[in-house]
Amino acid sequence: MNRTTCLPDSPPVGGPGGTAASAAPPRQRRRPRSPQWAAWAFLAPVALYLAAFYAYPLYRNLDLSLRDYTVRSFVQGNAPFTGLDHYLTVFDDPTFAPALVHTVVFTAVCLVFQYAIGLVLAVFFNQHFRLSATLRALFLVPWLLPLIVSASTWSWMLNSDSGIVNAALGTVGIGPVNWLTSPDWSLTSVIVANIWIGVPFNLVVLYSGLQSIPTSLYEAAALDGANAWQRFWRITFPLLRPVSAITLLLGLVYTLKVFDIIWIMTKGGPADSSTTFATWSYQLGFGNLLPAFGPGAAVGNLLVIAALVFGLVYVRAQRKQRMS
Repeated sequence: MNRTTCLPDSPPVGGPGGTAASAAPPRQRRRPRSPQWAAWAFLAPVALYLAAFYAYPLYRNLDLSLRDYTVRSFVQGNAPFTGLDHYLTVFDDPTFAPALVHTVVFTAVCLVFQYAIGLVLAVFFNQHFRLSATLRALFLVPWLLPLIVSASTWSWMLNSDSGIVNAALGTVGIGPVNWLTSPDWSLTSVIVANIWIGVPFNLVVLYSGLQSIPTSLYEAAALDGANAWQRFWRITFPLLRPVSAITLLLGLVYTLKVFDIIWIMTKGGPADSSTTFATWSYQLGFGNLLPAFGPGAAVGNLLVIAALVFGLVYVRAQRKQRMS
């Protein structure tokens, strides 16, 4: 006999009258906030930093070069507008041509030797011999030292009377050389010091680029009979082109604005023989009793324009390389 299980009736849902009420509509989910707000929140500190420490100083420097600022007007802010007069004054100044030549020579020679020596050392340390890590760390010392310490050390080494360089030359029968006080040697002296300081940067960047090259390529080339020079010219150098490009660009921007080394060692002299745009800009703006803020800012803007032009050339070259 089949048993029928009777379930108790559920109580009616509704008011006291017992009429069933319609079920409440489900709660709508909140839409997630747009990810653009999060992106702007992360970008805001960087944007404020760039605006405060890059955009605003560039604007102020441009404003200085377009107005006739004195010490009083610099404080009060009522300098008259002069347009491009300060740039014309700089171009007509007899110091412009020598400073331009010295800037080009100083930048080009430093870039070539820093990159060449850094590349040779990077390839050398890429062999992973014993004590390679220790020696590589020692080569970083010039890069880690403050510039004032490095420049002061070179000033002492190249001193005409008590420098160690002239003492070493005297042991082989060569007379003392006025490295820092002779117009013929002052630019060479600051170039040598800057090369010594910049080599570690090139070494670090190029060494990291060598680590990304697969060793299987060298093994295959060795099996095909390629010697060390062929492996370098056919494999290492082409694959290092992207790293080399950014290394040279950063080195160019840094070398264009080198001021500490030249000013500490020679102050741009003697007779402007080692004056570059960086030291000339400082001399015009702060090196005289009556500072010429406008011409000094104009010279500084020329350096900014030069760095910007080379940066745009690099970006365009990288774009063409990607498209090809």
